[in-house]
Amino acid sequence: MLNLVLFGPPGAGKGTQSQKLIEKYKLVHLSTGDILRNEIVQGTELGLEAKKLMDEGMLVPDEVVIGMISNKLDSNKDAPGFIFDGFPRTVAQAKALDSLLETKNSEISCMIALDVRNTELENRLLLRGKDSGRPDDANVEVIRKRIEEYNSKTAPVANYYREQDKFSTINGVGGVDQIFSTICRVINDL
Repeated sequence: MLNLVLFGPPGAGKGTQSQKLIEKYKLVHLSTGDILRNEIVQGTELGLEAKKLMDEGMLVPDEVVIGMISNKLDSNKDAPGFIFDGFPRTVAQAKALDSLLETKNSEISCMIALDVRNTELENRLLLRGKDSGRPDDANVEVIRKRIEEYNSKTAPVANYYREQDKFSTINGVGGVDQIFSTICRVINDL
């Protein structure tokens, strides 16, 4: 089973590359935001718990998110693998994900990080903001704060997977197909 964590700061190209990886390797996309919204819409026990917390302005605890991921894994048992998007964001989440996957006789195959300079990220996000209508992509100060937040809080997750020899860095600058080809080489070498 191929289980990938695609990693990188906002604007690195994770969404673009995820779609290409899903098509090529027939992976199931696990976006924690999408899973959370879906569980709430379906009115599941975890979804109701998450909605209650969110309505109170609180963050959804890791164990609730892990429970939702577990449900998604169970409902896609025949999948050739998964691509994790937006999770894990902390070392505690990475450890919880490892424990969950171990109970399902699986593991993370690799974390692939898209490396892009901050100035390039800013330019990409400002350009995307013109089309997306997302306010967080239209303000350079907000963009810089998001990049800083990524660098300070999620970078330790990279070290966690590096220590397990499950970490690869890819140059995230260049043509979409060129970057995709490099990612595929990493995957094919697993």
